[in-house]
Amino acid sequence: MAFPEDVLTEDEHVVLHLHPHWRALVRPVGVLVLAVAVVVAGAFLLPDGGRIVWYVLTGLALLAVLRFALWPFLVWRTTHYLFTNERVLLQHGVFSRERRDIPLGRINDHSMNQRVVDRIFGSGTLTIESAGERGQSVLPHVPGVGQVQTTLYELVEADHDRRSLDDGELREILTETLDGRPVGERPARADGKRAGRAPRADQSPSAG
Repeated sequence: MAFPEDVLTEDEHVVLHLHPHWRALVRPVGVLVLAVAVVVAGAFLLPDGGRIVWYVLTGLALLAVLRFALWPFLVWRTTHYLFTNERVLLQHGVFSRERRDIPLGRINDHSMNQRVVDRIFGSGTLTIESAGERGQSVLPHVPGVGQVQTTLYELVEADHDRRSLDDGELREILTETLDGRPVGERPARADGKRAGRAPRADQSPSAG
């Protein structure tokens, strides 16, 4: 299920679009294989008079597949970790949908955690600390969590630089402030006179 592009702003673009690591599907696949094996074995091993038992086994296997295989797959498929140049967007939900947007400018800290099994599969948990009532967001089973955290750091830094003044503008403002003149006023000319604002069109030079 692709993420809808209409949730993005005009100047926003996707940097990373992830689902949880495929390791989350190991158990569902195992349940599916086991259910199929039970149904096939029942069809060959049960005596001719055991058709009712086989139907019961098939029904139970189908319920197990729906609950422990299909449902986890749908949850995995509808869970999105989206990283853009403006925010981190988290969305999940099969029938009802829940989505949280974390602007890059509100992210205070981020960390990752990897257990031994996570390191084997190259996944891990990414925790994002942000300003607001729901300050902490935990993203489990993130594939390539180390690279994802690095990308998040780069996005946060780029967003900070984009919103900040460059060094030249900052030096100019500091210089004007230390000189005691209003920000934006022209400096003195070479003849010692301070350049003022040009007269307005409705003002005429004073006589004499």
